[in-house]
Amino acid sequence: MQLDKDLKKVSFHTLGCRLNFSESGSIAHGFAQRGYEIVDFESPADVVFLNTCTVTDGADSSCRNLIRKAQKTSPEAKIVVAGCYAQMEADKIKSMTGVDLILGTSEKYKVFDYLDSEEETVVAIDKSNDFWGAATTPADEGHTRAFLKIQDGCNYVCSFCIIPFARGRSRTITVAEAKNQAMDLIEQGYKEIVLTGVNIGEYESTSGEKLVDLVKEIVDIDGLKRLRFSSVEPNTITRELLEVLKASGKYQDHFHIPLQSGDDEVLTSMRRKYSVADYKNVMKLIREYFPNASVGADVILGYPGESEDQFVNTYNLMRDLPITHFHVFPYSKRKGTTAAKADNHIQSDVKKRRVKSIIALGDMKKENFARKLVGQNNRVLFERRKGDYFLGHTSNYIPVRVKTTQDLKNQIFNVHLTSFDNGLVGEILQ
Repeated sequence: MQLDKDLKKVSFHTLGCRLNFSESGSIAHGFAQRGYEIVDFESPADVVFLNTCTVTDGADSSCRNLIRKAQKTSPEAKIVVAGCYAQMEADKIKSMTGVDLILGTSEKYKVFDYLDSEEETVVAIDKSNDFWGAATTPADEGHTRAFLKIQDGCNYVCSFCIIPFARGRSRTITVAEAKNQAMDLIEQGYKEIVLTGVNIGEYESTSGEKLVDLVKEIVDIDGLKRLRFSSVEPNTITRELLEVLKASGKYQDHFHIPLQSGDDEVLTSMRRKYSVADYKNVMKLIREYFPNASVGADVILGYPGESEDQFVNTYNLMRDLPITHFHVFPYSKRKGTTAAKADNHIQSDVKKRRVKSIIALGDMKKENFARKLVGQNNRVLFERRKGDYFLGHTSNYIPVRVKTTQDLKNQIFNVHLTSFDNGLVGEILQ
């Protein structure tokens, strides 16, 4: 379809977690429905929507830099700064020139109510605990998997985390609402759904309905081929949940289980709700039901007071456990958190060394895991073309490429994994 040359344009830039990206997708869909053309962030636009993160002070700095970049790229645009940073630092954002709308974590879904405002700067920060936006990734973004938000907020008070203050207490959609959202996504053509939230393991304690019942309803939908979770806290994974996931035949061999530290003293200081022994038991339980699973884990290095021995404990645990996807973060102060007030912060060069060491370990483990798949067959959901190859992911979330002239987008094929060459290479089985 030829786009009208006078069509309004909107650009997006999203920082932070997968939940943020899924929420941006939902809001982008709203703009598209209202006749906006969605353009790259680097292109001039009539509206620039910045969906922000505030997990660290560094994230705050990135948000401010993006605001300045948006002003240069689209000097006549209406600039919208929304999300967690807006929720926590509205006054600081308001002091910057060129920002038109400052919308908190709930108000960002009401952006269309504010776009026509003639006020110099509109600030809308809602402190309510309502659930907003069963976020999905819309078809106009071209993705092959959809993110379905079933939970928001968090009741945990981890010492390093500001998110409960930015997003509020845990709340959820109902099982019936989740099923309806999932059915809509399948009708749009998606074959894989990723259930997401800040802490989806809190679903039952928040909603009164069971997460396993939600899973049962969704996997029953005709047309759904694959299901995954974005992230699940280790203390919320149960045998019952794994049994339901396994029985579904649709849950993929991939989990993301935050670790944060491999030392019990550090975990206690972080106010995490599990011990190293608990984490090991969860990994053992996952292997019992999903022996071929890849596992991602978040880890924070250089947490205040972390000794060299405590770092080594983390290194050794991540080396020994079947963790394949490392998400490594140097500890960064976040104003307003307990950890930021500590007087035993780790020097930057020490944090950098520890991060470099763990990243190298993670790269090696992920490659070793991928190499062991060579010679096997695996179901691959193909996503996009790159040169002569079509790219996709195996059931255990390892990238694979197949040389072909066919358009394989959003199709699932049985692939024979023939080699490893800076990633898995395969051939489609006829």
